[in-house]
Amino acid sequence: MKKNVLFLCTGNSCRSQMAEGWGKYLKGDVFNFYSAGTKKHGLNPNAVKVMQEVGIDISGHESNTTDELNDVKMDFVFTVCSDAHENCPYFPGGKIIHVGFDDPPRLTQGLSEEEQILPVYRRVRDEIKEMITNIEKLMDEKK
Repeated sequence: MKKNVLFLCTGNSCRSQMAEGWGKYLKGDVFNFYSAGTKKHGLNPNAVKVMQEVGIDISGHESNTTDELNDVKMDFVFTVCSDAHENCPYFPGGKIIHVGFDDPPRLTQGLSEEEQILPVYRRVRDEIKEMITNIEKLMDEKK
C-alpha cells in the first residue's frame, strides 16, 4: 500500500504545489502526494509557469488547507517553509520532516520583469526536485 505524503507550506500557492507536482511526476507510482497550507493563498501563476517549463502541469491543482485533508491519514508531512514548520498542525502517526525552501513570491516582491522573477522560481523548483529525488533517504533519516 502506498504511503501518503503531504507537503505543507503557509499559503499552498507555490513551494508545496511544486513539491506535489514533482512528487506525482517523479514518484507517483510509489507514494500518494498531497499539498496544503496553513492558509489558502490560491495557486501562484509563476509556479505554474516554471513547472510547465519542465513538462509538469499543476494548473489544475487547488489551494487547500490542512482541514480539507482531515480524512487522509498522512504517513509523512514535509514542511517546506519555516512558518508552516512552526505552526504545523498535529498529524496522528505522521512523521514531520522540515525541508525549508526560499519563498519566491517574497524574494521577487517589488520586481516587475519576468527576466528577474522567473530565475528565482526556477531555482526553488530545481531545489524541490532534488528533495523529491532523494525523498526516501529523507524519510529514512527521520525514523
